[in-house]
Order: sequence, then C-alpha cells, then structure tokens
Amino acid sequence: MISANNVTLRIGKKALFEDVNIKFTEGNCYGLIGANGAGKSTFLKILSGQLETTKGDVSITPGQRLSVLEQDHFKYDEFPVLDTVIMGNQRLYDIMKEKEAIYAKEDFTDEDGIRASELEGEFAEMNGWEAESDAAMLLNGLGVDTSLHYSLMKDLNGNEKVKVLLARALFGNPDILLLDEPTNHLDLDAINWLEEFLINFDNTVIVVSHDRYFLNKVCTQIADIDYGKIQLYAGNYDFWYESSQLIIKQMKEANKKKEEKIKELQEFISRFSANASKSKQATSRKRALEKIQLDEIKPSSRKYPYIDFRPNREIGNEVLMVENLSKTIDGVKVLDNITFTLGHNDKVALVGNNELAKTTFFQILMGEIEPDEGSFKWGVTTSQAYFPKDSTKEFESDLTIVDWLTQFSEIKDATYVRGFLGRMLFAGDDGVKKLKVLSGGERVRCLLSKMMISGANVLLLNEPTDHLDMESITALNNGMIKFPGVMIFSSRDHQIVQTTANRIMEILPNGKMIDKITTYDEYLESDEMARKRQVYTTEGTPEDN
Repeated sequence: MISANNVTLRIGKKALFEDVNIKFTEGNCYGLIGANGAGKSTFLKILSGQLETTKGDVSITPGQRLSVLEQDHFKYDEFPVLDTVIMGNQRLYDIMKEKEAIYAKEDFTDEDGIRASELEGEFAEMNGWEAESDAAMLLNGLGVDTSLHYSLMKDLNGNEKVKVLLARALFGNPDILLLDEPTNHLDLDAINWLEEFLINFDNTVIVVSHDRYFLNKVCTQIADIDYGKIQLYAGNYDFWYESSQLIIKQMKEANKKKEEKIKELQEFISRFSANASKSKQATSRKRALEKIQLDEIKPSSRKYPYIDFRPNREIGNEVLMVENLSKTIDGVKVLDNITFTLGHNDKVALVGNNELAKTTFFQILMGEIEPDEGSFKWGVTTSQAYFPKDSTKEFESDLTIVDWLTQFSEIKDATYVRGFLGRMLFAGDDGVKKLKVLSGGERVRCLLSKMMISGANVLLLNEPTDHLDMESITALNNGMIKFPGVMIFSSRDHQIVQTTANRIMEILPNGKMIDKITTYDEYLESDEMARKRQVYTTEGTPEDN
C-alpha cells in the first residue's frame, strides 16, 4: 500500500495540492485524472519520492518495492537492452553485477567465496536465474524484436526505447507501479498487450493516461484531481464521468429545493414579523432560515474546447480514386500496389503498426511527395484539410497566432478569426502569442483551428491526439463523429477509431493493404488471427479470410 498523508505542495504562492489524504491499496489499478496543469505527473513524482512536499508525507508498506516508468529516454543509452529492463529491479541487477565482478577475479579469496555464496542465495530467492528470460518475455510482448535484446539502447529508435523503458518498469513484479502516460508512442498491439498485463497484475497500479478506452479497460478506481484535492471513485473512467455528473446534478437539485424553502421562509418572515400573534412563528422560521446552508458547487477546472468541422460545400459522389500506388523508402517498400475508391459517406481509419507507411500515404495524398508508381485523383467537389504528424516547420515562425490563422481564412477579419481561436481555448492576449513559443498541446489546437476555418469537406488527420489532454480528445472525438464529410485518419486512441470509423484500412508490414467496411472492434475480432500471423498471399489478401 502507498498513501499520501496531509500532503501539501506549494509552488510560489500557489497551492497545487492542499492537505491531500489518500490511500492506494493492493489489487487495484487507479486512473489518476485531471485537467492539464492539475498536477497529475507532479503527484506521481511526490509518490515516487522524486519531489519533496511542502507539508505532509508519503508512506509505503515496509518491504514493498516501487517501480516508476522512466521519462528520460536517453538515461540508459550506454546499456544493453536486457540490462536496462533488469535494472527495473535495481537490487537484483546490483547482485548480478557484483557476482560477475567476483567471478572475474584472478585472485579469488575465501572472503570472495563467502560473499559469492551470500549473493547466490539472495539471487536465487529473487528468481535471478529467470531474470533474462522474464525480461525477454516482456520485451517480446511489447513488440521489441529478439534481435534487439543485446543492442545498446542508443541504437534503438524512439518508439523502441519507450517499449524498453516500459518493460523496465514492469519487470520483477513490483509491489507498486507508477505509470505516467504508458501508452504514448505505443502501437495498438503493444497497447493491447499492456492492457492484458495490467488487468492480470495483482499489485497496486497508479496510471496517468489520456486514453479513455485504456482507462476503461484497466482501472478499478479513478482518482480525480480538481482544485488541489483528490477524490476517489470506484469503477473505471466512464463510471467516474457518470458519477461525477450525477453528484453535481444532485447537489444542484438539493440547492434548488433549499432555495425554494429559503424563499418560503423569507416571505413568511416578511409578512408576519410585525404581527404580535405570529411573532413566535416568525422567530422560529428565522432560526430555521439561519440553519439552511447551500452546497458549494465549484465549477470544474476542466475546460473543453468546441470542435466543429463545417464544410463550405457538399461533397459529390466522386471523392478519391487511388490506383496501383507504390512507394519505396530507403530500400523498403512501404506501400505496395494500393488501389481503392472512396465514397461520400466514408470515414476511414488507417491502422497498422507501420507508422512510416501511414505517414507516407498521407504525404502522397496531400502532394508532399510523389509515389514511385500508380496515381490518385481527388474529386472536383472535394477540398482537403490536413493534420500532419510532424508540424515542426509550420511553427518555426515569428507570426502571432491570429496572423497565422488569418492566412487560411476566406474572411480576413480579426474578430472572426479570434472566434475560432476562442473555441480552442485561446482567449484574450493568447492571440498575440508567437507561433514558435507554443507548447505541443497549443500547436495541436492551432492546427485544429486551421482545419475548422478552412471549411474543407475532406479531413486527413495523422495522429491528432498527440499532446492533447483528455478534455480536448473528447471534444475532438465528438467533432469527428459529427463531421458530415469524408475523413481519413490514423489514431492510437481506440475510442476515437471505434466511434468514428465506418471503414478500416490496415497497411501491412509488406506494404499491402486490407480494406474492410466495418467498425474497428468488429475488424479486430474478425481478422485477429490473420493480423497476428500475418499470413498473406502475394496479392496481400489474408489466405484464411
């Protein structure tokens, strides 16, 4: 068990947390949620001992081991992958290294023998002989190929490093597991594996995530941070949302009844306070009035943007025709003979673990790069708006947000443009912020403003939820569902894919494509064996379809 006892944290004059008391018990997975800036990651640092409190303390059951998902992706660059994972249990790793050093000695003494014997006993008690195989199983489950297990961390790409650091956190069955955004940069297969791991994990888990589907799958309780306090709710994320809304509704209804009673008492007192025969009754009602206290209902610190994509013109029947599209990058064929036609009702989720293939596909459709073979043609009634996965170059500018967004608006009016920014929570002086100083989340909200103001009837979005908080993801999800045009998008957010897409296109490792008119959950169920085994004919169609 881990608990916070009267924890207060002040940053300058601001109290981020005030007298927080909460216990996290064994056998539960807690989803730690709250608005951006509420202090989710900060609270995890307090629990892990990385950050000192202004007041109060954190206590852990004696003898229990705490494990944290490391956020520094370069910290272990000089270590082999397997060693990095085993370091998740630092005591076990230290024993391994001390043993190796003793056995490597040329002048092995009696004292060395005694020490080695002690280490061997502790090593066996900690299941040390299974450490490498256990670490390899975690890595394989997360999709880190066996060929990389003895590589140095610095030789891995960013996504592979994330998976290794996650395996490190999970290694050795820790008693308390703290995970800050563990699904970031994971492919869908790795996320599915992690979900199953946590569902079957018997100890204490505290996780911060913006993935609502993930929280619904793994969490048994929700810890909601709002106004410096943390409130526990039994159940998953959806249950928290329903419960929190119900509590507010009940408080409002209770206040309404109290207000009606107050009005009734005030009227009686006003009418009869000067009446001698009614004076005792009036006095009694004054006392009753003084006892009535309205419940304080604070508005949530959460802020939801308003995302509404409205096309300027209706789309025709001919939307997009793609014929025999192929592309090779660095000697690898990422797209191989892709052919399909889009209809005017299609909302396509582009799925698969090959991020390069998906990004290449978007870039070809937007004219940023040329295919090696094949062609594509947009219908004459279409207009496209694009959300790129990497927008770094677009924000290397001294322009203000308003001036930048005005470029993409048919109406060159600052008030009109500010209206779109206001929907995305850019208020007041935010409009004169320079593009180059914006945070990741602010950049995403700018790009979504650009897409809204364009009036396009075809939207292409490549991982739009990166850097967004839960409230913005929810707003984006609603906007995508309501959009009346055509959409092609990729997203690691399971709920967005399931609730938005009516057509699934998966780009396979060999560059071929599976194209199904279906929901995402139905697709995963119907094609799961074919996807996992990746057994395809030369045409790219699953043999057992």
